[in-house]
Amino acid sequence: MPNAVELLAKLVSFRSISRHSNLDLLEYVESYLSGFGVNSRRVYSADRQQANLYATIGPKDRGGICLSGHSDVVPVEGQPWSTDPFVLVEGGAGRLYGRGTSDMKGFLACVLATVPHFVEHATNTPIHIAISYDEEIGCVGVRSLIEELARDTAKPIGCIIGEPTGMRIAAAHKGKSAYRCCVKGLAGHSATPHLGVNAIEYAAELVSFLRSNARALQSDGAADPRYDPPYSTVQTGKITGGVAVNVVPDHCEFDFEIRELPGEDGVRLVDALRRFATGTLLPEMKRVAPDAAIELEPLAAYPGLRDDASSSALKTLCGGLLDDKGEMTLSFGTEGGLFQSIDIPTIVCGPGLISRAHKADEFVTLDELRACTSFLERLV
Repeated sequence: MPNAVELLAKLVSFRSISRHSNLDLLEYVESYLSGFGVNSRRVYSADRQQANLYATIGPKDRGGICLSGHSDVVPVEGQPWSTDPFVLVEGGAGRLYGRGTSDMKGFLACVLATVPHFVEHATNTPIHIAISYDEEIGCVGVRSLIEELARDTAKPIGCIIGEPTGMRIAAAHKGKSAYRCCVKGLAGHSATPHLGVNAIEYAAELVSFLRSNARALQSDGAADPRYDPPYSTVQTGKITGGVAVNVVPDHCEFDFEIRELPGEDGVRLVDALRRFATGTLLPEMKRVAPDAAIELEPLAAYPGLRDDASSSALKTLCGGLLDDKGEMTLSFGTEGGLFQSIDIPTIVCGPGLISRAHKADEFVTLDELRACTSFLERLV
């Protein structure tokens, strides 16, 4: 039987970059599971080029513990990798290099390596395996799977998401919403800027509005010292516009994100931005260009993971199996809040560290894989 390292090497070899098809990876996992008599089902994307995979080991008529992970990885272009990122390479100190080793194919490899143990011992409470797509661009794929699970008579009674936490329990993280703002002005010659509507300058006023609100959240907003930083944040990450310095630009767009503490509502800030745009900026723009416009397009959103009483039993169980290494909160997001939205208690715990993810020479260690596999064996 393949061990976790051999399985990780195979998973890393699939170039399952977000927005690309993951069906070849799922076909491999399906074949592997069927070798142990485990059936699985797919929940496809609208274009059927990607899919979630869901399998149950043990009784099919009751809920069990769901082990959830995503199949997609971030791109490698422009990163100074020392080795081929899609070939698993073992280096010194037991490090295993490759794209997705920490985030989060290492966890998936451990889950698959433990399947024979699950088959033998999950006779009373089942183990569910969930593998989603396009998590890295806003937890996109898992939503259709969660819709199915909400209607399932054997809905999981708990979920462990294997994002990299160094095998510590994380019971909370911030939520995120991302938007694109498109500003349409009126082009003109820079010698007569009053005859045009400078889309870049109006976009800059909107960015400044967001920045002012970010400062207010930092100084006067809700705070939770368990997070770093302990307040909700707003930041603009991308901006484009203009063609030349002597042309009044008629188009500019920028992308921004809000990462809010669990329970906080980032929509209020977006509504305030809309009011500023429509009540202050647009009337001024339309006096020169009646067709001027400011439009907001949602890009991605997922809720925060709340640390509440519903997850206490799951935390107690896993804490005992992990020798109570202590809890943590996360600065990054997961699909955890989506599982919570259908009343599935959820924690995050997996091998690797997020500080190694999304960069060149990403790695997980042999010791981390062993610790994860041991945890899963004891869990069942």
